[in-house]
Amino acid sequence: DRLDGRVLELDDSNFDSAISSFDYIVVDFYAPWCGHCQRLSPQLDEAAPILAGLKDPIAVAKLNADKFTTVARKYEIDGYPTLKLFKRGVPVDYHGPRKAHKLVSHLKKIVAPDVSILGSDSAISDFVEAVGTDFPIYIGFGLDEMMISHLAIKYKRKAWFSVAKDFSGDAMVLYDFDKVPALVVFHPNYNQQSVFYGPFEDICFWLHKEKLSYSSCSNDADEFLGDFIKQNLIPLAVPMNRETLKLLSDDDRKIVLTIMEDENEEKSQKLIKLLKAAASANRDLVFGYVGVKQWDEFANTFGANEDTNFPKLIIWNGDEQYF
Repeated sequence: DRLDGRVLELDDSNFDSAISSFDYIVVDFYAPWCGHCQRLSPQLDEAAPILAGLKDPIAVAKLNADKFTTVARKYEIDGYPTLKLFKRGVPVDYHGPRKAHKLVSHLKKIVAPDVSILGSDSAISDFVEAVGTDFPIYIGFGLDEMMISHLAIKYKRKAWFSVAKDFSGDAMVLYDFDKVPALVVFHPNYNQQSVFYGPFEDICFWLHKEKLSYSSCSNDADEFLGDFIKQNLIPLAVPMNRETLKLLSDDDRKIVLTIMEDENEEKSQKLIKLLKAAASANRDLVFGYVGVKQWDEFANTFGANEDTNFPKLIIWNGDEQYF
């Protein structure tokens, strides 16, 4: 039960003891003949020492499900490779990315507390540094964690959630809010942030806090807060790529898509600033942009080519229809 950063080889005889030895262990159910499994294997080798060194260490193991069929049948493995994370013995399906770096950040997310409690400026900066840049980060300043815990559970796989119980004026300047309570969200990868000042509290929150019936409770404060969290899972102005397109698949808002020649040109950068301003005033729409130079194949699906007058603006419902 000691973690040395290597991928453990499991079989019928040692599987159960391995699962019970570690609080967190991710298991790759593989078949030797499977090409996808062969590509995943070096990624797991790379991720294993990083996962072993986390504050909440995660062991990595693999089981030849083609050979050890008793275990494979028990966990209903019907395709290869199948990844499952066992949290204190309870299996959770893992459907996230499989490249080492992304695998680490997604697994960290699954084992983390729903809401992290931060007690000082340094705790805030340590938290922000530790969680990395793959997900949006929500920090509630002067908020009771109960106010956001049900939404933190709902969106656990898509964002980091925390509340800062104690912080200085420097933190207010750094995170650019001027009163409390405030819920700040930022996207480290896109250098974008937004602030929600409420409403936070009403009768439903207190029912929840007193452990009285919450499920039937409908209220405006919770709806505003839920909308803010959901809408801010995506940055204000989204560069379109395969990753962000996946993010948008869960969002039912219409997309205002701007097609430009090259995202990096100065005139494009000015236009992106304008799109961010438009997005912050119209949160019921998503504002996306793409440069033909960055992703011509995607731009061409909207009829954008060298004869197009740029920028070309499209309203898109996420599938075939656009105007």
